[in-house]
Amino acid sequence: MGILEVNHQKCIKCGKCIEVCPTKVIEMGGKGPEMMLAERCIACGHCVAVCPYEAIDNERNPLAQQTPLERYPVISAQTAAAFLRARRSIRCFKKDKVERQVMRDILNIARFAPTASNSQGLSYIVVESAEVLQKVIETTIDWMELQKGTSDPMAVRYQHYVKIFRETGRDIVLRGATGLIVATAKAENFNGRDNARYSLEYAELYATTVGVGTCWAGFSERCATAQYPPMLELLKVSQGAVVAGILMTGIPKYGYKRLPERNPLNVIWI
Repeated sequence: MGILEVNHQKCIKCGKCIEVCPTKVIEMGGKGPEMMLAERCIACGHCVAVCPYEAIDNERNPLAQQTPLERYPVISAQTAAAFLRARRSIRCFKKDKVERQVMRDILNIARFAPTASNSQGLSYIVVESAEVLQKVIETTIDWMELQKGTSDPMAVRYQHYVKIFRETGRDIVLRGATGLIVATAKAENFNGRDNARYSLEYAELYATTVGVGTCWAGFSERCATAQYPPMLELLKVSQGAVVAGILMTGIPKYGYKRLPERNPLNVIWI
C-alpha cells in the first residue's frame, strides 16, 4: 500500500483523521482522505488511532500494530491527585535489587512518553552492577572536585559533598540506589534532552506502581552531561549519543505516612 490506505467501504468521510494530523498532510479528496506530502508524515499513528471504523491504515504506524481500546482509560481526578501527590523522591533504599523484568516493564512504559514531532530516538542504559555503581560514585566525586574554583554555580556545594565522601566514604551521590536508568539521545537531536526527561518522568511515575523508588541522580547527571570522558566511558555511551538524564532506582527502605505541603499556587491569568 501507499503511506496511507483508506478502506472506502468503511470510511464515512467524517474528517477526524484530517483534524488530528499534527503536520496537516491529510486532506479530503473526492473518494475520502488522501495523504499529501508523504515525506512530512511523522508516523505518529493518530490518523489510524482516531478512526472509529478501522477505515484508515498507515504503513508507518500500521493498524495491525495498534492496540484496540474499548474506552479511554481515565482514572478519577481524586485518584490521580492522590497518586501524584504521594510520589516521593526516594533516597533511602533496601539492598535488594530490582528484578530485570521489572526494569524492562518500566522502560517499556517510558518509551511511550511524548517526543517532539514523534522524533523518539531515545535509548537507555541500565546499570545494575554494584561494582559499576561504585565507580559511578567515585567518578562523579572526581568530577565535582575538578569544579573547584570554576564558574559552576554549584562548585562550592560540590566541595562540601566531596569532603564528606573523602573523609567518611558516605554515598551522597547515589544514596545507596541499586540501579540507574541512563537515558541517552542522539547528539544532533535538538529536542533530545527534553524528550528524555519526559520519558524518565513516565518511568518515575510508573515505577511507583510496581514498588520501585526513584530519584533524579543530579550530580552524576551533571557530570555525564558535561561530557566528562571517564563517566561516558564507564557508562558505555555510544558514539554520537549524549546522556540526557539519569534516574536512581531501587526498593524503597521506608514508606511515607503523610503528604508534605508545597509552596502555594502562583499563577497569572491572562
